[in-house]
Amino acid sequence: MSWPVNALPRCHVLGAFRLEALGPVHNERDHAAWMGSIEHIRATPGFTTPAANGDTWPYPMDTEANLGDLTKHLAEFDAGEAFAFSVLAHPSNEIIGCVYLDPDMTGAADVEARSWTVASWGDRDGELASAVHAWVSEQWPGTTMRWPERSMPAS
Repeated sequence: MSWPVNALPRCHVLGAFRLEALGPVHNERDHAAWMGSIEHIRATPGFTTPAANGDTWPYPMDTEANLGDLTKHLAEFDAGEAFAFSVLAHPSNEIIGCVYLDPDMTGAADVEARSWTVASWGDRDGELASAVHAWVSEQWPGTTMRWPERSMPAS
């Protein structure tokens, strides 16, 4: 199967998590969230050095550089090329993480999925990944997903 062509909704609630298409509107809160949890994110499955395939993020950057990244993520979302979501605690608006759904460049699956939470929500990171996995499997039946460094049920 090739990369799913139908877009995911721009906003969706998964229990304690509200996903919103990641974009410039999140810049200040997103920047504060990940800048305050760099070491935690680097230890999160999918973001450790071996799993990141040369991607060195997260690394310190200013809000202007972050804005550029968020603008790129939203353009990819709108084009259906990749789907990045800001994760907010539901029902509050506290940004607590992100989810990235990208075409799997290894060819092992259709989608490479990665997610992270801020350190203070670290004990719920697996719950977030499982909820996203179930949701995407429901939205895109038959789509295979690869979660680097995570054991997830077959999709």
